[in-house]
Amino acid sequence: MTTRSLSATELASRRAPAFGGLNAIALSIEIRRLLRNRRTLIFTMIMPSIFFLLFGLNSAYANDSNGKGAYGNVSAFVLISMALYGATLATTSGGAMVSIERAAGWSRQLRLTPLASPAYVGLKMLTSLVLGLGSVAAVFIVGGVTGKPSMPVWLWVVSALCVWVGSLVFAAFGLFLGYLLPTENVMQFLGFIMMLFSFGGGVFIPLSQYPHVLRDIAEYTPLYGLNQLVHAPLLNSGVDIAWVGNAIAWLIIFTAGAAWRFRKDTARV
Repeated sequence: MTTRSLSATELASRRAPAFGGLNAIALSIEIRRLLRNRRTLIFTMIMPSIFFLLFGLNSAYANDSNGKGAYGNVSAFVLISMALYGATLATTSGGAMVSIERAAGWSRQLRLTPLASPAYVGLKMLTSLVLGLGSVAAVFIVGGVTGKPSMPVWLWVVSALCVWVGSLVFAAFGLFLGYLLPTENVMQFLGFIMMLFSFGGGVFIPLSQYPHVLRDIAEYTPLYGLNQLVHAPLLNSGVDIAWVGNAIAWLIIFTAGAAWRFRKDTARV
């Protein structure tokens, strides 16, 4: 039996794809797979909208200002808060779905493809952002239909973009959970953890109503900086560098955690 060495043309054709395999086709496949998961869609789009209807339609909020210089009413403040909760819940859920792929052996199959590890992580984060965008749009549409939130048109756009882009932090957190926890537990822990983060960061209850000790602790929680940043345009109060530092620090921590667990997981594949 004779063997034949590969020609230069054949070798060139087997080179790794550009960007490690991250492309529009792979992204579209991931998005279609995600949209078929009806439970996740309901959990991340309908629940935050219901929360807004429960907490944001108080008749007093329509006439209540957020303070001197603010651009909108309290109902608009609640709208942004619920959009943030929904977006972070969506991106976390989207990232955590990697646990299902691990259980099904999909991670092993991907190791046989040219898809590079960083490209795979980037693909999951981009897919999570698509789910987060849907959640933000759902909450803002519901808020617009009710007519209770009052703020300039430009602020609707800016606030939605701030919430959506900021939710990237929790796409990394979802990947970390997906690689850290077994499939049968990850979604159970996810909802509880995000609820704690939301209360700790002042998403559900303004931090001004917390005891002084809890306010000090809240400044170090994952949702604190992001929550302050997405409300800053509405309140017209400027941006504190500590808020930016908090959001960036947690993004680095979650990304490092996801990369660490990814390496541990693929090392045994």
